[in-house]
Order: sequence, then structure tokens, then C-alpha cells
Amino acid sequence: MPPRGWARFKESPLLPAAVLVLILTAAAALFAGSYTYSMADPTPRSIPTGLVGSPEQPEGRRFLEGMEKALDTAVRIHPYDTAAEARTAVAEQRVFAVVDVRRGERAVVLDLSAASGASVAEVLAEAAPAVGRRTGVAVAVRDVNPLQEGDPRGLAIFYVSLAAVIVGFVGAIQLSVHARALTPAERIACTAAYALLGGFAIAATVDWLLGALDLPFVESWLILALTMFASGMVFTMFNTLVGRWAMLPTWGLMVLLGNPSSGGAVSWPLLPSRWA
Repeated sequence: MPPRGWARFKESPLLPAAVLVLILTAAAALFAGSYTYSMADPTPRSIPTGLVGSPEQPEGRRFLEGMEKALDTAVRIHPYDTAAEARTAVAEQRVFAVVDVRRGERAVVLDLSAASGASVAEVLAEAAPAVGRRTGVAVAVRDVNPLQEGDPRGLAIFYVSLAAVIVGFVGAIQLSVHARALTPAERIACTAAYALLGGFAIAATVDWLLGALDLPFVESWLILALTMFASGMVFTMFNTLVGRWAMLPTWGLMVLLGNPSSGGAVSWPLLPSRWA
């Protein structure tokens, strides 16, 4: 381009438009790549597993070794004295399964929790019977925390969280465009207002309107509202620091990194090691 033409180009609106074209092209590739990298091929890397009973019990040891070979992963054992302690650990997602070796000779019970991580439970439920047949150990598989009927894949929570994150920072973007004259205190108050109303709307839609989930409503509403508020304030922070390009670090932190690594659609034991 001739020098004079380049000078005119720099002063025209075509330059920022061209930069946006390049940024959006890169963003599209990174968006698709981030989610594909983390979720397209969930593979167990290391699965925290509770053990009730003696780790030296032959059937239990053979079964656990067989699971490691079948899944090509490490089964990290956390011993518990009672089944109640192990189930508490499952509920708190410190472990994703419990192997009980006290139930009789040549038999183990594998307790799974689909509600704690549907993807992990599915992988373990498919592998356990085959491992039992190969090792000569009778295996009973139970789901102690099944998913709700309206959410058989366990994805609704991930979707409502994603909605809260995206609407949270989109709302802050719109405030910065259409209500630029707001003072900092007013901007924070408006962010809190749309977060409270938006969190209520999301929870009411998936619970009351669609009936997909039976939520503890007030807790879910406030968690979603806090998520929206945090996401909106992240954009506000970057907008203060870097101005009109604040969308880039916000998108990178909240969407490209935060959501794929959240363990919502794919539980963290199945995520690539960097994300997990």
C-alpha cells in the first residue's frame, strides 16, 4: 500500500474494523479449540476412589489393579473406616467412587455418584463389569446419587452456570456502552441489580418453568447471582485497566479458560491434565 494510502487507512474506521476481523477470527478458533481440547475426548487421568475395608483384601486389590489397567489410569485410593464416611467424601467430590470390599468373599461393591460427575460415573460403570469378569471378582455397581430425571446427562448445571457467566460480562459491556456516565458506585449497584434479577430468572426457568431440575432455590439463585456479579466485575476491572479491549482478557479468562476447566460438562478427573 502506498504511504499516502496507508496514512488514510490508519485514520479511517477501516483499521479498527480490520483489527476486529483478525481478533474475531482468532477468537473463533480459540473458542472451538478450547472446548474441543477439554471435552471432545474425556479420558481418565487419575480418579480419586474411596476404599472401605482392608486394602490387602485379595479381591479388592485385584479389582482395583484391573481397573487401572482397563482405564490406563491411576486409581488414587483414599481409605475410609465406614461407608458413611466414604459417602460423605463422594458428596463433597473428594472421591468419585467407593469400592467396598467388606461384603463377602470374592465380591466387591462399587458405589458411583452420577450427580457428582456423570462422565466419571459412566466411564467406571462401563469398565467395572468387564474388569470383574477378567479378574474373577463379582462386582455390584450402584449409583448412590443418581441424576434427576430432567437432566439425565448432568449438563443442566453447566449450562445455567455458562449462561450466568456470559450474561454477567455482556451486561457489564452494555453498561459501559449505554450507561457510560454512571459513577463507579452506580455501576457496581447496577451490576448487582441485574445479577440478582438474572440469577433469579435462570433458576426459575430451569426449575419452575421447565422442571429440568429440582433446585434448592434460594441457594441456587444466590450462587448464580454471585457468578453473574463476579463475571460482570471482571469485565469492569479489565475495562478500567485496558479500556476498549477489555473484552479480550475477559473472554479469555471466563470462557476460554474458566468454563472448559470448571468440571461442569466433563468432570475434572477426565479433563486434560492442564485443565484438571
